[in-house]
Amino acid sequence: MAPLSIVLFHSVCGLTADVHAAAERLRAAGHEAVTPDLFEGATAASVEEGMRMREKEDSPDRDELLRRAVTATAPLLDRGLVYAGFSLGGSVAQTLALADEKARGLLLFSGTSDIPEDAAVDDLPVQLHVGDPDAFEPHDWLTAWYLRMQRAGADVEVHRHPGVGHLYTHASLDDYDEDAAEATWRTALGFLETL
Repeated sequence: MAPLSIVLFHSVCGLTADVHAAAERLRAAGHEAVTPDLFEGATAASVEEGMRMREKEDSPDRDELLRRAVTATAPLLDRGLVYAGFSLGGSVAQTLALADEKARGLLLFSGTSDIPEDAAVDDLPVQLHVGDPDAFEPHDWLTAWYLRMQRAGADVEVHRHPGVGHLYTHASLDDYDEDAAEATWRTALGFLETL
């Protein structure tokens, strides 16, 4: 298996030790992992704190976050990237992957985004891991998201993890669930092996 170039975007908590640990897992599996810091050093110790941080007047809006993400990925585009992200970072990763004709795959942890009506991809492999239930990714939303992603041409897998918190893969947060996190990583790394 050839190593993949993976861009991993952080959650509303920022570029924390949990994101660095995730990138190390990807590197240990033989891949290149890049972790852009869309918040320019700002981090939060909880999802709630991260959301308060995002509500501040001087916090970058979605367009600015996407501009920063595009700037970070532009030098890597010729490699055929796999886009990945946690929660808010999943939203960013999805937006970029759907706009990149060379994207190799999309790996989402606890985060999705709106899909443009004109979105079209050629069998883009997509894997989503999400808590069940997840207040940020409710069932009705996920059903509609899944159908729209399929209509856009993506090859989508959704893995629901019962009874876990939103960022259950982040060991430093109260949401953390070791069993679900390990199961998620086994499945995610298997997915990457198919790309």
